[in-house]
Amino acid sequence: MTALLPRILRALEQFHATHPWDHNAHYHRWILRRLPGRFAAALDVGSGSGDLVRLLASRAEAVHGIDADPAIVERARERTAPGAPVTFSVGDALEDVPSGLYDVITCVAAIHHLPLTDALTRFREHLAPGGTLIVVGLYRPQSRSDHLIDAVAVPSNIAMAWIKNKGRRAPRPAAMTAPTRPASTAFPDIVRDARRVLPGARLRRRLFWRYTLVWNR
Repeated sequence: MTALLPRILRALEQFHATHPWDHNAHYHRWILRRLPGRFAAALDVGSGSGDLVRLLASRAEAVHGIDADPAIVERARERTAPGAPVTFSVGDALEDVPSGLYDVITCVAAIHHLPLTDALTRFREHLAPGGTLIVVGLYRPQSRSDHLIDAVAVPSNIAMAWIKNKGRRAPRPAAMTAPTRPASTAFPDIVRDARRVLPGARLRRRLFWRYTLVWNR
């Protein structure tokens, strides 16, 4: 069995190289279901190629996306229709967020690049009264339940890749080309630190190596 494991992992890596799909975009519709039908201003931190920004723009009067990677920000601008109520900027999520309050703040697969407490504090400062903060983040597996969820995610991941690509080889999505790094913080530590900054925040482990945080101010 031990000898088989490396072969299985190599086979999985080869499968996903030819059938890639965006795990983060999988949660975009889930995010929308937790937001009001209409709102004024939204901020997406770590906006990447702008897919979530453009979805938020279907409900918002104005949406701003910020990302530290100039190349992916330029791609987001190219992929956004002229006249859309959308702006993008290159900057640090802690230092360069445009001033003002936002009714919605989202952050998908980016907060593990930042000091967690500092990032959540900054988001809280920019969230308008009655506003909603939604984070989809990555965590470092540590407990048995973490590894159980990971085990369940493997066949689910294969099935989703096959369904989304209709069984065909597929190009890598634009949103998956930005620099990434693995998460270093375990889920219990994320929960502890998040609830210190955001009392009442709701956090859950999810499939596909993600967790969600929802906080209403």
